[in-house]
Amino acid sequence: MRMKKFLQKKLKEQKGMTLIELLAVIVIIAIIAAIAIPAIGGIIENSRVGAIKADAINVINAAKIYQADTNGTTVTLTTLESQGYIDDAGTFENLSAADKLNVKVDFTGGNALLSGNNADDGIVLTFSTASIASINGLPNGTPQGGTSTPAGVTVTKR
Repeated sequence: MRMKKFLQKKLKEQKGMTLIELLAVIVIIAIIAAIAIPAIGGIIENSRVGAIKADAINVINAAKIYQADTNGTTVTLTTLESQGYIDDAGTFENLSAADKLNVKVDFTGGNALLSGNNADDGIVLTFSTASIASINGLPNGTPQGGTSTPAGVTVTKR
């Protein structure tokens, strides 16, 4: 019983937070937000570049299967889709029919993605004789200047 009275007395003496304490909490939250928001934006951008890279590698791998079946020298994304070698081209699905005809894989030059542009929310990857190794060699983040050209792949921020 004594403990209950003691707790009630202490609770009655308690006041709310002071204005200074509230302002301190708000400042701390603002600092955390200022640090976190740009970091999250970078993570999202890196994932978009990574998705386009993965889709380009899938197109090359589907083209390898096509080449093993047909012994062709080049193949377009349109052909791969129409003949069932690739069910979902991922970010390449957003391309127009004319642009899909420009996405080509050449087997004479070592299974290279000959040409093709792909965009995802302001990030454009342009492929010209890009192999799986060169696509994998491209870092997911875009450089501060906005453009990078490692071995057949160009990344541009719009």
